Amino acid sequence: MRPLEGYRVVELGTWVAAPAAAAMLADWGADVIKVEPPRGDPFRYTLRHVGQDTEAAPPFETDNRGKRGVVLDLRQDEGRRVMDRLLETADVFVTNMRPAALERLGLDPATVRSRHSRLVIGTLTGYGWSGPDRDRAGYDVSAFWASSGIASMLNPAGEAPPAIRPGMGDRAAAANLVAGVLAALLRRERTGEGGVVDVSLLRSGTYAIANDLAIQNFFGKRGRTRPRTEHETPLYNCYRAGDDRWFWLVGLEGDRHWPGLLKALGREDLEDDERFATARARRRNTRELIEILDREFASRPMAEWAANFDAAGVWWAPVRTLPEIITDPQAEAVGAFVEQPGMAGTPPLRTPATPVAFWDVDGKPRSAAPALGEHTDEVVGELGASSA
Repeated sequence: MRPLEGYRVVELGTWVAAPAAAAMLADWGADVIKVEPPRGDPFRYTLRHVGQDTEAAPPFETDNRGKRGVVLDLRQDEGRRVMDRLLETADVFVTNMRPAALERLGLDPATVRSRHSRLVIGTLTGYGWSGPDRDRAGYDVSAFWASSGIASMLNPAGEAPPAIRPGMGDRAAAANLVAGVLAALLRRERTGEGGVVDVSLLRSGTYAIANDLAIQNFFGKRGRTRPRTEHETPLYNCYRAGDDRWFWLVGLEGDRHWPGLLKALGREDLEDDERFATARARRRNTRELIEILDREFASRPMAEWAANFDAAGVWWAPVRTLPEIITDPQAEAVGAFVEQPGMAGTPPLRTPATPVAFWDVDGKPRSAAPALGEHTDEVVGELGASSA
């Protein structure tokens, strides 16, 4: 039995954040009903939005598998009436619509809770429900990456912010929303009352960089982001092997990991070099040490270093490419990928699994992402109402 069997979730979501949270709940057994407007979730057409001539939408299928799809026109009285009937049958309502839009539809938390007191309402906004930016439009690149301060720290000062891969902040916030929803459901088991779970991309971003913000708040400043050739912790830095393959050393406990690295390098002579004898000394002489390491690592291919590192107990990781990770035996062993049915009868697709596994529970997706409006008649029929 999946952990959320018997729970119903109604999702009013677009793009990634709320749909990803609802997909996780669906993977865990909940009956998730995705409500879309007549034109559909714009994420269905994600590749067309960026100029690609294709109907395929693997990202949409990943974040919407296992759901039943319903089309309702919430601008019309009948659509809102059916939506209210759906919420009456639900345990959880998940949405990432902006506050003002929910208020216009009568679907803001205060209004919904006045009619459905046992409902757990999970809202995922860009900037929260209060403050001057509550209704500002944005994606994770603006609210999670840019506004939180993350993007400003990823490159050294003076350089342009880095290119941001899509959906990363969305899925971090989605996991936060799922955690909050489950906590609210536990409380409901004790009290009988639902509640509102309020997650924002902005606050998810500031929490993600809590180390840096805690230091900034305490000292009034933080350590600068340095080029890799000046990294203040040389044993916690990226390097390139002789075959142009990059890897990371992750020897954060410098004095503990220094002897093993020297053994892997065959450079035990450096142990007596006063420039590098302690973590403090290595920090003072970081450029010189990184130059030595760069020369050493450039002398052999990655495979040789991998063998040396593992034999000497060095903590490290290869920088994998996407083609490598999808065939990586360790990723396969932990179930990082699943095969799910294709939408509307298209071939199955291999796609990332959600990040949590339950031992002795089959976590494979039970059904494809729904075609637009695929289950409208079925779901509305269950309510004893006519299609809207």
